[in-house]
Amino acid sequence: MLCALEIRDILIIDRLELDFRSGLNVLTGETGTGKSILLDSLGFVLGWRGRADLVRAGADQGEVTAVFDLPADHAAWQVLAEAGIPGGDGEGELIVRRVNRRDGRKTAWINDRRCSGEVLRNLSDTLVELHGQQDDRGLLDPRGHRVLLDTFGGHGALLARCRETWRARSRAEKALTAAQAALEAIRGEEDFLRHAVEELDALAPEPGEEAALDSRRRMMQGAERIRSDVARAHQLLGGEGAEGAMGDAMRWLEGVTDRAEGQLDAPLEALGRALVELGEAAHGVETALNGLSFDPLELEQLEERLFAIRALARKHGVAPDELPGFGAELRERLSALEAGDANIAELEAARDAAGAAYDEAAAKLSAARAEAGERLDRAVTNELAPLKMDRATFLTRITPADPGPDGADQVAFEVATNPGAPAGPLARIASGGELSRFLLALKVCLSQGSEGVTMIFDEIDRGVGGATADAVGRRLAALAEGGQVLVVTHSPQVAARGAHHWRVEKAVHDEQTLSTVVPLDAGQRVDEIARMVAGDMITEEARGAARALLDGAS
Repeated sequence: MLCALEIRDILIIDRLELDFRSGLNVLTGETGTGKSILLDSLGFVLGWRGRADLVRAGADQGEVTAVFDLPADHAAWQVLAEAGIPGGDGEGELIVRRVNRRDGRKTAWINDRRCSGEVLRNLSDTLVELHGQQDDRGLLDPRGHRVLLDTFGGHGALLARCRETWRARSRAEKALTAAQAALEAIRGEEDFLRHAVEELDALAPEPGEEAALDSRRRMMQGAERIRSDVARAHQLLGGEGAEGAMGDAMRWLEGVTDRAEGQLDAPLEALGRALVELGEAAHGVETALNGLSFDPLELEQLEERLFAIRALARKHGVAPDELPGFGAELRERLSALEAGDANIAELEAARDAAGAAYDEAAAKLSAARAEAGERLDRAVTNELAPLKMDRATFLTRITPADPGPDGADQVAFEVATNPGAPAGPLARIASGGELSRFLLALKVCLSQGSEGVTMIFDEIDRGVGGATADAVGRRLAALAEGGQVLVVTHSPQVAARGAHHWRVEKAVHDEQTLSTVVPLDAGQRVDEIARMVAGDMITEEARGAARALLDGAS
């Protein structure tokens, strides 16, 4: 509910503070006093498009503040949460303030937090509905008719199912498209994959093999240079060399040891130990010598394999040790190619199943919309009769549209004002007064979707009077029950139905024209409604008519 509206330096308003209440709030006044300025100001603070020259002459900037009191489950809180703006002080109060500077710059705050125009407009859609003969934001906008019909029909569950299946269908289509593109890319390199895998399988390189081959090759290349020295050393250490000489020495000493009276025991022991060490050394040199022996053909074969591994690594741009892993990757891609057709078939089946589920959900939603459209047509037609439009008809036209998350229907509200005449769009077919009544009848039928939203009707009773105006007033009062409706009106019948009444006045102060808004008490209401009945010359008869209207309304 809109609780307060504070306006500073906007057009011909110097300073104005209004406190609104629940129920039907009416604003009256002579033409040109500034009633539309109030709506311009409210539209400005809520981010609606409007006139650019709002700042009052002589002022540096204009400012409008709107205060709302909202329940905890109001949709506005979700908008603020998504925008990262705190919800307020916990008492349901929402304060929106916007400043328009003389140079055209505009700044907005929500609960003292700066916000963008987009957030402001998204928020305003949950707070206020404006209806009038130029209702381009509301019921006259065909883009919103489908949402209104779904709200009227209570299609929340069907919409949720339709959106869920649409998302599933989209995911299935994307998965299929991606798989088809990947398969097509692989098919383009099929010859390369098969040839590369054949080369790798034929060579069968192993991790660490290149380094081992390189080490063996270097050793073999250097073996010839050192083998002759090792062979000579082996010869000098062996039986024909040091080992043989030491053996002979031991035998000579052992032959005379019994006559040396123990003097040769220690030398013989040392010589024995040395002979053992020498034998081990000779054996090690022999082993090394054997290892330095190789077949030249082996070196040739080793180099061929080493060079083949290195060449294949350069060809594929990988390190030699990465060839086995690279081969495994190529085999996986080749396997994916071979299994690709089966995978595509599975994804096509999943897409078809998701599409069928969406088609079913969309069909159920379309059927529900058709049924709701018929109910809405009957309901609006019933409302038109008391508004003196019993010969007019209302039609909810549902036509096929491109499938989307909200189904495959396009919805448009159409009217025919005369029997036998073709139905057409509201704004094109209905005249000013007829359009006002059509909008009111439609809003009465759709009001179940407006909980927590302040509804504003701008001269929606223009062009009607008498019993028709009274019927308009009755329906506005009914709409306001349990909620809040603001009405700018020139009709005394409508004004009499108001629970709260303000008069907009214009006066000249210090050679400056300013507009003010005055709350009216019971006596002042009688005079204001009498003025609306009789004009500037208020007679007792006019006051009597005003009292009768007020008594009838009460």
